[in-house]
Amino acid sequence: MRNKLDVKKAQDNLKLEDLMTNTGKLALITGGNRGLGRNTALKLAEDGADIILTYRSNPDEAAAVVAEIQKLGRRAVALHLDVADSRSFPAFAAQVQKSLENIWGRKRFDFLVNNAGIGIRASLEETTEEQFDTLVNIHLKGVFFLTQALLPLLADGGRIVNVSSGLARFALPGFAAYAAMKGGVEVLTKYMAKELGPRGIAVNVIAPGAIETDFGGGEVRDNKQMNDAIASQTALGRVGEPDDIGGAIAALLSPRSRWTHA
Repeated sequence: MRNKLDVKKAQDNLKLEDLMTNTGKLALITGGNRGLGRNTALKLAEDGADIILTYRSNPDEAAAVVAEIQKLGRRAVALHLDVADSRSFPAFAAQVQKSLENIWGRKRFDFLVNNAGIGIRASLEETTEEQFDTLVNIHLKGVFFLTQALLPLLADGGRIVNVSSGLARFALPGFAAYAAMKGGVEVLTKYMAKELGPRGIAVNVIAPGAIETDFGGGEVRDNKQMNDAIASQTALGRVGEPDDIGGAIAALLSPRSRWTHA
C-alpha cells in the first residue's frame, strides 16, 4: 500500500488531458445491465473508461450493454452477481481479479459504483420480515460486504459512489423499509470516506430521486398520475431521466472532482 505522500504525488501529477476525461480508467458497476447502472456505464465509456458491469438475471441484456460500450471504442465485460448473496462475494472478487488479468493485464480497477437494487413498496404495517431482510441484504449488507471484498482490488486514489434515494430525505408512504436501508447507506458512505481516505480513495453518495426507469416496476415512468405529481414538486417541473443521473455519477468520478467526498 502506498503512503499518503505517494498517493498525493500521483494525483498532483495528472496531466491536463487526464483532468478532462477518465481515459484509461476502469469502473466496476453493479446492476449495470439496466436503468441507472446502464446509463452510468455508457457515460463513463463516453469519457474514456472501460467497464466491468454486473447483472443478476438477464445475461442478454448485459451483453447488449457490453456491445454498446465496445461500439464506443472501450473494453467491457459482464459478470454475474447477486448482491443479496454475500456468501458469493469472495468468489466474485476472484472472478474480477481473473478478468483484470486476462482482459486488461492489470491488478486493480479504479472506480466502484454500488448501484444494484430493487424496490419493494409496502406500508409499515404490511411489510413482511422476508421483504425487510431482502432489502437489508441488497441495499445495506450487500454494499458493505461487497465493497469489503473488492477493496484489495480497488486502486489507491480510486473512487467509490454509492447510490441512495431521495426517499432518505423525504417520507413517502409505502417505502419505510427501503428508505431506512438507503439512510444506512448514506451513513456508511461517511465511514467509508473516513477509513479509506488514507489510501486516497474518495467516497460519495448520490440520491437520484424519482427517475423514469423500470425500477420498482416502472411506476414513475408509466404511471402518469404519479409522474405528474412528482414533477409538480421539482424545480425543473419534471421527473428525472437516466441521463440526468449517469452523467452526475460520471462527474463525481471525474478527476475534476477529486476533492469531492462524503
